[in-house]
Amino acid sequence: MIKIVKILFITLFLLSFGSFSFAENKISFIDVNYIFINSDAGKKINKEIKKKNEKINDELSSYKKKIEDEKKKLVNQKNVLSKEELQKQTRDLEKKVKEYNGILSKNNKELNRFTNKAKSEFFIQLSIVTQKFAIDNSIEMILKKKDIFIGKKELDITQDVMNLFNKEVKVIKIN
Repeated sequence: MIKIVKILFITLFLLSFGSFSFAENKISFIDVNYIFINSDAGKKINKEIKKKNEKINDELSSYKKKIEDEKKKLVNQKNVLSKEELQKQTRDLEKKVKEYNGILSKNNKELNRFTNKAKSEFFIQLSIVTQKFAIDNSIEMILKKKDIFIGKKELDITQDVMNLFNKEVKVIKIN
């Protein structure tokens, strides 16, 4: 009977010791969107995306204004033009509107493609830096903050990772 109690006691001790080793696992989390918006390289990428978007909007707004002016002109000449000429100019205007919509769609696709590629390159670099940070600080797992429901503020390593990222990554080139 004493042997059974000793075995139970030793087993319980080992099990409780084993659970303590799990408590030592170091898990942290980072806010990747915060780093994308606030890091030096992220700011440069966001600025480039914004610049491309503004350029597209400027080009398209002048084209759109031209179409609107032609539409006003056509409406004003509605009573003066012959029926055939009115139909011809209306078709031409509709063709220009379709062309505008095509250009708009193409430019939006190009901007989305550029944005996705830029974010992908950024997150590849961030992943490399985060892995290095995890190794240097003996962190076994780093989660994205957006996937955390509740977590201690002490587990948030966003600022530390961003500081290292700013040191190691100055510019991210996008082809």
